[in-house]
Amino acid sequence: MIREIQTQPFDDQKPGTSGLRKRVSVFERPNYAENFIQSIFVCAGTGEGKPLVVGGDGRYLNREVIAKVLAIAAGNGVEHVLLGQGGILSTPAASNLIRKYGAFGGIILSASHNPGGPEGDFGIKFNSANGGPANERLTGQIFEFSKSITTYRMAELDLPDIDQTGSFDLAGMRLEIIDPVADYAELMEEIFDFGAIRSLLASGFSFVFDAMHAVTGPYALEIFANRLGVDPKAIRNAVPQEDFGGGHPDPNLIHARWLAELMFDDDAPDFGAASDGDGDRNLILGKGIVVNPSDSLAILAANAHLAPRYRGGIAGIARSMPTSAAADRVAEGLGVPLYETPTGWKFFGNLLDEGRVTICGEESAGTGSDHVREKDGLWAILLWLNILAERRVSVQQIVADHWNRFGRNFYARHDFEGLEAEQAQALLIALQGSLPELRGRSIGGLVVTGAESFSYHDPVDGSVSENQGIIVRIDGDRRIVYRLSGTGTSGATLRMYLDRWENDALLFNEEPGAALAELALAGAEIAQIEKHTGRTVPSVIT
Repeated sequence: MIREIQTQPFDDQKPGTSGLRKRVSVFERPNYAENFIQSIFVCAGTGEGKPLVVGGDGRYLNREVIAKVLAIAAGNGVEHVLLGQGGILSTPAASNLIRKYGAFGGIILSASHNPGGPEGDFGIKFNSANGGPANERLTGQIFEFSKSITTYRMAELDLPDIDQTGSFDLAGMRLEIIDPVADYAELMEEIFDFGAIRSLLASGFSFVFDAMHAVTGPYALEIFANRLGVDPKAIRNAVPQEDFGGGHPDPNLIHARWLAELMFDDDAPDFGAASDGDGDRNLILGKGIVVNPSDSLAILAANAHLAPRYRGGIAGIARSMPTSAAADRVAEGLGVPLYETPTGWKFFGNLLDEGRVTICGEESAGTGSDHVREKDGLWAILLWLNILAERRVSVQQIVADHWNRFGRNFYARHDFEGLEAEQAQALLIALQGSLPELRGRSIGGLVVTGAESFSYHDPVDGSVSENQGIIVRIDGDRRIVYRLSGTGTSGATLRMYLDRWENDALLFNEEPGAALAELALAGAEIAQIEKHTGRTVPSVIT
């Protein structure tokens, strides 16, 4: 039986850079999730027989919202759903399933690296048929429909136990509950030289991975332990939990502090890594070194040819605008194009689909390639392992060799969190208005050589995305970027990014905070951060 249920629209269902993210308490409001799910099917269609992929990162509300997705899918005429066993699918694994099985799209339930549990966050996003996040046109249509929705259609279903694989008929809709790991693990084995990696790991090379009680635990056990021979004890926090074990599943030096401390011990492992809530981000560490995500992107691009899939070379590199220009030097050295896009993986999709780029990345610890249309934490870790297996030197040596060849981009992100939205908007409006006057201005001995509001003209479809952040260029290959975060669920976060290229090898080992101190002071003065926010120091520096 299909029911048409009356509802009232909400005015806050505009997707951010990666879907709709809100507090759990917001999604628990009557009809809130249902309205957004119905809006997806109205705007994205129901597949005309093609499957819909469904899964999530296992956070609190995952199972409840999966039941709603299935009921509304059946109510709207979706004929076939592929669901990850237990409701689990990492975001890159979902992208792979969409592409492999010709799905018309996927609904991924995740708030990525945001905290979980009853007091945490939840999220819903739609990925299109290419496996990537829905583009701005579609997300705009979904938002517009959500503002005027009056009814949603829901089938009454007798749901099976989703912890068991199998095929089921639900009110005329075929539901296949599948192993969430197998297809992804097979893809990784096609991309990388597992034999070389096994040989490295068997040689005494030590490895530790933190799954952060998030979605990658089962994937890591299958790939690293079962297929590559790593001791399962090296896979820490491997069981997904609804509240991520009370932790914050963001792979950085704050929330993976134990891992960072371990990697700087005298008896540290050779290689350490972590991934986030939905498996699309990564943290890379070697003995006594943390690899900056922007550096990691550049190093992976420069060494990708060491993995079987990329032995013929890469077509190009794409990075988000706030990401450091380290990848630009690699693209120049390899003689391939470099594309600078707004923040958000959806902007890489057209470039990947057209074969213009092979490797993509963002400063927020996301890297990936043309194997799927999402950033992919385990892919990045495996590419690092493949490179280490071929070169047989330490992580620290690989980074040093890279800087010696391309120079070093000192880089940092200063986050001013929990601002009033009006404060943050006033700051950006004032900064925007000051841009014409900035050129030639000297601030603390640093001279501004240019300033602009970043707009992206997609070279494939001609679409234009305006006001994607503000770039201030400083003499001596330095940049300051300002933008508001699109992944938070409360308040506003102003992000200030600092990027300084240095080609003097004698300065490569300078501490980044010291190397960027002048630029940080100039950035705060240019944007008048204290005047607009009352803040004199950032909440977090990464």
